[in-house]
Amino acid sequence: MEAVGSNDPLVSVRESGMRIVRLLFEGDCRYGLADETTVTLISDEPFSAWEPEGFLPLAEAHLLAPVSPTKVVCVGLNYRAHIAEMGHDTPTEPVIFIKPSTAVIGPNEPIVRPPGVGRMDYEAELGVVIGRRTHRATPEQAAANVLGFTCGNDVTARDLQKVDGQWSRAKGFDGFCPLGPWVATDVDPSDLLLECYVNGVVRQSSHTSDMLFAPFELVSFISQVMTLVPGDVVLTGTPGGIGPLEDGDSVEVRISEVGSLVNPVVATV
Repeated sequence: MEAVGSNDPLVSVRESGMRIVRLLFEGDCRYGLADETTVTLISDEPFSAWEPEGFLPLAEAHLLAPVSPTKVVCVGLNYRAHIAEMGHDTPTEPVIFIKPSTAVIGPNEPIVRPPGVGRMDYEAELGVVIGRRTHRATPEQAAANVLGFTCGNDVTARDLQKVDGQWSRAKGFDGFCPLGPWVATDVDPSDLLLECYVNGVVRQSSHTSDMLFAPFELVSFISQVMTLVPGDVVLTGTPGGIGPLEDGDSVEVRISEVGSLVNPVVATV
């Protein structure tokens, strides 16, 4: 494990208390730090040494998914209410699976129903964004290596999940992993309000304190299996209240102290 030092860029960006955004600017993909009104463009990725390089209004920024992960590691069955509604036994250790990087989309990008998919569900989740290479870490080391937190939606083709008996196809379609709108760095993830709204109506509402396995515990567990690298995301599970999305819906994942992620749902073109 690398030591955390006073000149560590990860520490610097976390201590800034600002939100990390990734955006399209003059045809290029750039990173920036956002406050309530302004984005400060930075010279490199937030995991590296960087310098400020200009400003633009946040309202004019074309936000992308806040990171470009090599993998999104998801956790199933991590809230008791969701375990009950799915009819599963309570796991004794985290149940993990992977969404491919091609599933990732950003805020306001459409969730496109794939051809032949019937029931397509929302699953609101807290996302943990990795800031430093993490391999066989303790929970304390994992916490030191986290860049921050984002909103995620583990979109699922529920019928295919039931047919396949495993989850890769049902959860791996292009666009089935909305993330954003930014990475909130100065957040305690232990008791955040996590909600999902469909067309403005609340469908899921819980607190991260209801997780079976807490966020840093999850990062530690996953790092015993696979190395997590900067920009990777761990989705920490969804609470009870899952349900279908229909073409034309607007789905919002809202997490206190983190942000609001909104995506439209559209039919296959």
